[in-house]
Amino acid sequence: MHNPQVPETLEGWSLLHQMFRLRWDALRQLTAGERRAVGEEAAAVLGPMEAREDGATAIVYLLGHKGDLMFVHFRPDFETLTACETALAGLRLSDYLVPTTSYVSIVELGMYEMTAKIHHDLAARGLKTGSDEFEAAFDEEMTRQRDRVSGRLYPSIPAGRYVCFYPMNKRRGEAKNWYTVPFERRAAMMREHGMVGRHYAGKVTQIISGSIGYDDWEWGVDLFAADPLVFKKLIYEMRFDEASADYAEFGPFYTGLRMAAGSLPRLLDGGRPDWQDAEQGAPRR
Repeated sequence: MHNPQVPETLEGWSLLHQMFRLRWDALRQLTAGERRAVGEEAAAVLGPMEAREDGATAIVYLLGHKGDLMFVHFRPDFETLTACETALAGLRLSDYLVPTTSYVSIVELGMYEMTAKIHHDLAARGLKTGSDEFEAAFDEEMTRQRDRVSGRLYPSIPAGRYVCFYPMNKRRGEAKNWYTVPFERRAAMMREHGMVGRHYAGKVTQIISGSIGYDDWEWGVDLFAADPLVFKKLIYEMRFDEASADYAEFGPFYTGLRMAAGSLPRLLDGGRPDWQDAEQGAPRR
């Protein structure tokens, strides 16, 4: 039954983030030819995964101590995410990767405004909440909404060179609990929150994924931009709106640069990898 106090969500791609640390000590024990062979095998397998009709994979070179590489897989379902994991595990490269963390989620579009509108419209038609007629009409309208926003549910991986990923929760403490706030108030706070993001349209692309029931946090956030300074300014400004200031809890942040699979041999040899060009999608040195 559709609860008028619970905002509906629409779901798209299944996501898997994998973070690894490279075993540089072991890589240094290999000859240059052996390292090149490891990198070329990985590039041959991962290259076709970077752009597919049924999803894509982004490779990110991470900055800092939390890891060296992050693989972000967009796929239709968990079954095909499993194929991504096994493909990576089957590479000789995996002998030189140490997992540091991972994250499982599904692209999610929250429907605060639309949930309220549908409930209002169906009530105006004389349909009683919880009745078979109401439920059927509600599901029909949600199907129309899904078709309308399919591009946001199944997006291409944005071309931004810089990537920032972090998980987050809505607070459920004794003094502040997002889930006990009345629906109308939550909707108003989310409108305010969304307005901040609109100021950065064209500068950053944001993909929200839901992870309730899948991972330790409630949502994952991926940001893609041509200038990493945008991440700092956007997230800083959002901290001042009520939804974030009073109710948001943030997990660890992972920041890095997109790289092409074809530059893995160079990276394993201690060289600077080729960055994914933010405008043309081609490797850039």
